[in-house]
Amino acid sequence: MGRPLAPLISIDGLVTASLELVDETGDFSLPKLARRIGVSQSSIYNHVSGREEILELMRRRIISETPYPALQGLSWEDTLRVVIRAYRDAFARHPRLAPLMVLQTVQDAKVIGLYEDLALALEGAGFEGKDVVSAITTIDSFALGAALDLAAPDVVWAPSGEGFPALTRALEHAGPPRQRGEDAFNFGLEVIIAGLRARL
Repeated sequence: MGRPLAPLISIDGLVTASLELVDETGDFSLPKLARRIGVSQSSIYNHVSGREEILELMRRRIISETPYPALQGLSWEDTLRVVIRAYRDAFARHPRLAPLMVLQTVQDAKVIGLYEDLALALEGAGFEGKDVVSAITTIDSFALGAALDLAAPDVVWAPSGEGFPALTRALEHAGPPRQRGEDAFNFGLEVIIAGLRARL
């Protein structure tokens, strides 16, 4: 029997199928991935080294799909605004991927480049040494949390009765769910930038 004219597996196809599984269930495994694309699990290893590599390929995919413009000439504050928003938007399309990403070392050069842009902006602002890493860690947590927030249910808090007057009053002004999430992101982003500026 002759070999098929086209390979049954491609790296791009593996990443797409893996993202579909994560979007549906919040995780993926190589046996499930093999069933999804109709091949044996062993044949997947002909293309990738295993789960860790697939996770990095997914990370690269979502970051690559959310490019941001050239940063030359931007202030450090505007650079942070651009990069953090792109990072949030990348994970917002696949929010169930975020918890998997925080458990794994970032290795992909394309993604490391995003963090390099953050580090350069922070150095340009005047931060040094461990403060740069602390700022990046804070930004990372905020952006991932904001992405998860976009996947939250329409009603995030449901106070009942009269025991929560302050929260109830606040929720009356929260606006539609999507707008609430965007307002919260913008609010948090400006709080982080103002905090960094004050830290300097």
